[in-house]
Amino acid sequence: MSHPPHLNESGHVHMVDVGDKAVTTRIATARGWLSLSAEALAAIQDGSGPKGDVLAVARVAAIQATKRTADWIPLCHPLPIHKVAVEITLESERVCCEVTVKTHGRTGVEMEALTAVSAGLLTVYDMIKAVDRTATLGPIQLEHKEGGRSGLWSRTPAT
Repeated sequence: MSHPPHLNESGHVHMVDVGDKAVTTRIATARGWLSLSAEALAAIQDGSGPKGDVLAVARVAAIQATKRTADWIPLCHPLPIHKVAVEITLESERVCCEVTVKTHGRTGVEMEALTAVSAGLLTVYDMIKAVDRTATLGPIQLEHKEGGRSGLWSRTPAT
């Protein structure tokens, strides 16, 4: 068996060389949840939270995190981001954040989508923690990816 791609022949961590990989359209979607009290959800919905428009700030945080993923995750390549779509919805007892990221590049955008969801939900937590300190983050998961050598993957098979 060959050594893991992020370890060199000496066993030291390094960034993988993606220079010879084909440039393809790469898309990834991640989703996550933040469980909240009914009081916190109501404050988000009616805009009465102590820090203002929670969902607008969370969307901006998700977009910013997408663009800065390589600064957060040590072995990620900095990528040109072509599109970020952020959807934040209020559900019964939780907030759902879904982010889709698109690029044309040599490596995928799964980490960008996962980082964006994390940042968006952490921002909701930060903005509502004065109302609900029991908020619980997770799960955060990859839902879909396409492009590159491994092609299409989806958590839920297409019907």
